[in-house]
Amino acid sequence: MAHLRSGRRRAIALPAGLALTASLGFLPAGTATAATAVDSTSAVATAAAGPKLSYVVNFKVGKNTAKAVKKAVTKAGGSIVISYDRIGVIVVHSKNANFAKTIRKTSGVHSAGSTRTAPIGAAGDTSVGTERPLSAKEARAAAARAKAGQDPLEPLQWGLPAIKADKAHETSIGSKKVTVAVIDTGVDDTHPDLKPNFDRAASVNCVTGKPNTKAGAWRSGPRESGHGTHVAGTIAAAKNNVGGTGVAPGVKVAGIKVSNAQDLFYTEAVVCGFLWAADKGVEVTNNSYYVDPWLFNCKTNADQKALVEAVTRATRYAEGKGVVNVAAAGNSAMDLASKKLVDDSSPNDNNAPVNRVIDPSKCLDIPTQLPGVVTTSALGAKNLKSSFSNYGYDVVDISAPGGDATEYQAPDAPGTSGLILSTLPGNEYGWAAGTSMASPHVAGVVALIKSKYPKASVATLKAKLYGQADDRVCTNPYDIDRDGVIDALCKGTRAKNSFYGTGVADALDAVRR
Repeated sequence: MAHLRSGRRRAIALPAGLALTASLGFLPAGTATAATAVDSTSAVATAAAGPKLSYVVNFKVGKNTAKAVKKAVTKAGGSIVISYDRIGVIVVHSKNANFAKTIRKTSGVHSAGSTRTAPIGAAGDTSVGTERPLSAKEARAAAARAKAGQDPLEPLQWGLPAIKADKAHETSIGSKKVTVAVIDTGVDDTHPDLKPNFDRAASVNCVTGKPNTKAGAWRSGPRESGHGTHVAGTIAAAKNNVGGTGVAPGVKVAGIKVSNAQDLFYTEAVVCGFLWAADKGVEVTNNSYYVDPWLFNCKTNADQKALVEAVTRATRYAEGKGVVNVAAAGNSAMDLASKKLVDDSSPNDNNAPVNRVIDPSKCLDIPTQLPGVVTTSALGAKNLKSSFSNYGYDVVDISAPGGDATEYQAPDAPGTSGLILSTLPGNEYGWAAGTSMASPHVAGVVALIKSKYPKASVATLKAKLYGQADDRVCTNPYDIDRDGVIDALCKGTRAKNSFYGTGVADALDAVRR
C-alpha cells in the first residue's frame, strides 16, 4: 500500500481509484543559578554566514538563567522569536551556521539544535490532501439506510460500532465542558458538522512557534491538506441530523494549526501547540503526525536531542496541566520495539533524505514515543491490525479503527469503504486511512471518560482508558495480503501485546463505568 510522500502525517495515501525519560532538571522560577553568557568576542569569532534556520534552545528553568541565556542567544547571532520561560525553551532564528554549537557552551543551556535542514521560507511543493471526497451517490445510499437516531452518513462510519460508540451515545454524547484540541494541519470551523462544537478560544495558529490568534488562522489554506478537519470530525462531529457523527459528539473541539504550507510539522510549532492547549484548559490533545524533518530523532545527535527535549518538555507541561495527549503510532508497518530499524525518509524537508540504520531505544518517533503520550495503533474493518500500522510491545498502548484499503479488511456492509469517513474543508466529507484516523477515535473515548469523571486526574483517565479496552488476542500468523509471507509478528498476551496494546478502545464502557 502506498504511503504519503515522506509519511509526514499519520494518514496514508489512498490507492489509485480511491481518492526522554531522564530528568530535565526543571527548577522553580528563581532557584536556578545565573548562567554565564558566552563572550561576545568569541561568539563573533565563531559566527559563519549560513542559511536562516530555526532553533530551539533548552535551558534550566529559572528567571536569572532565562535572562542570561537570552543575552547569550543575541550575542551568538540569534533573534528570539518567543521564549517559553515556564518550560525553558526559546525559539530562535539565526543565520550563524555555528549558532547551535556556540550556544550549547552557555552555562544553563541543556541542549540546542536546528529544527530543520531547509532554510526558513524555502520554496517547496504545496501540500495536497490524500482524502477521497464522498460522492453524492454514496451519500444518498447511506442516508437511505440510516436508522432512527442516526445522522445521514452514520451507516458509513463502521468505526463507531467497532468501538461501541453508537451504543455509548444512547447514554452520553459527552460534555460541552470538555475540549479536545486537534494539533494538526488546521480545522475548518465553518463546517456544519463542526461549527456547533467548535471552541474558538482554544484555537490558534502556531506555525511560526509563536501563537497567532487572528480569526480563522487555525484553518488550513485553500491548497493545504484537510487532514486536521478529518481528524476533528472523527472526534466531535455534531449529532445534528447533518452528515456524520463523532465519537464524542457532545464535546468541544479546537483547532491548533502547526503545519506549514508544505505540510511540515516543525518542533517550534508543536511546542507552541502543546503549551497553548495546556494554558487554555484543554482536556485532551490529538496528535496525528510526527515532528519533521526526522522520522526518528536520535538523542546521540546534538540537534535531534534538542528537538526531543523541547517537545518532551511541552508534553510534560501539558500533562501537568491535566491534559491527556493521544498520538498516532505511525504508518510505516514498523516494530518500534525492535533493536534496529531503517529510516530512509529523513530529513524530509530538503529533498535529500539519507539512509539511516537507527536504534529505536535511542531514536524516537515524536511525539508518539514520548513518556506519558497515549500511543495508538490502527485496526481495519475486520478487527485486524491495519497493514500499514506501526506496532511494538510496550510502545503501543491501545488500538482503534484507522481503516485499511487491503481487500481482506473490507467491511461486510454493502456500499461501505474499508476507510474512515469524516469531515473535510468546504462542507465536504471524505475517506482516509491511517493511524491518524485511529488516534482521534481514542481521543474521543478519553473525552467521554473525562465527561463522566470531570475531576479525574490524567493518570486516572489513562488507567480507565486502558482498563476498559477490549482485550484483543495476537494475530498470528499475520499475512494481511494472503501472499504466503508473514508481514509482522505479534508478541504478548491477550491482555497486552505489540499489535493492540491493552486492547481496542471501548466508548460504551467509557460512559457507563
